[in-house]
Amino acid sequence: MQTRTLRATAPKPDYAHSPQHQAGRFRNKVPTPPTGLGKSLRLMWTFLFNKPRNTVPDVPLEVRPLTRADLLAAPDRSLFRLGHSTVLLKLKGSFWITDPVFAERASPVQWFGPKRFHAPPIALEDLPPLKGVLLSHNHYDHLDRATVRALAATTEHFIAPLGVGDTLVDWGVPAHKVQQLDWWQSAQVDGVRFTAAPSQHFSGRGLRDANATLWASWAIVDDDLRVFFSGDSGYFDGFKEIGERLGPFDLTLMETGAYDPQWPHVHMQPEQSLQAHLDVRGRWMLPIHNGTFDLALHPWFEPFERISALAAERGVPLATPVIGERLDLGQPHPGDAWWREAAVAG
Repeated sequence: MQTRTLRATAPKPDYAHSPQHQAGRFRNKVPTPPTGLGKSLRLMWTFLFNKPRNTVPDVPLEVRPLTRADLLAAPDRSLFRLGHSTVLLKLKGSFWITDPVFAERASPVQWFGPKRFHAPPIALEDLPPLKGVLLSHNHYDHLDRATVRALAATTEHFIAPLGVGDTLVDWGVPAHKVQQLDWWQSAQVDGVRFTAAPSQHFSGRGLRDANATLWASWAIVDDDLRVFFSGDSGYFDGFKEIGERLGPFDLTLMETGAYDPQWPHVHMQPEQSLQAHLDVRGRWMLPIHNGTFDLALHPWFEPFERISALAAERGVPLATPVIGERLDLGQPHPGDAWWREAAVAG
């Protein structure tokens, strides 16, 4: 494993040195089949005109409001889920946030596209200054331009996969704050180590930039505490290698949502999410990538129900905090089945 200390570096427009880069594009370890124009058009038609009714809650979801004072007073090694894959971590007295999206819609425009089920538990401008932002890839539900631009002045570090950092710099983040990593490379900030690890996914924000930037999962290590952040991924044997090289993990933030049999190579079914958790040698599992945006064809509450049943069957400790609820990273708690009341009411 390669370890680097963060430092001011110029953006790297050429990533031919990366084993993941070929013919000008990044790729998965095992190539995934293309979707094809016909299938893409059929999926678009289904999303626009034939979606099941219960992919969106009919009633407001429970959210526990947070204030800056709440966060500053929280003990070290606290976690707050803010929605979708946005998680706030307090490590060594400083705040880190994963894939921050505070926009109303996960979309290139704010008048159309998947709309939030709930507001974030704290407004973007009320966040305390952040030590850093950790990014998994550049899709709109994980990388929000307005959020990044708002955080650029008050955040000390931005850690991202190869190419994603170039986008940040283009948006106005000072280059000396940005570190871009390939799989298995690490960055260390104030005693916390971040290691980029493989995932099986893809990237792109427009019609011409498919796979022009890398995607990654992350291992976060704070002394004896290890947290795994999956980003987005289909199930693949890379999870076992991650467990062997970087595990075990006290907690996994594991993608569990926006799945469908029609796109098995880029998002996991709940059974696969649980297996990925076991593969990386996780102890507690916190399912993310759910409960905020309408990005699939399954009922909005289904990921919680399926993963809860599977975890109980396999004896895996599962944490399902309410959006905004504090989770102790040292001693997680299961949380309540908060989604059921809204699901029944709808």
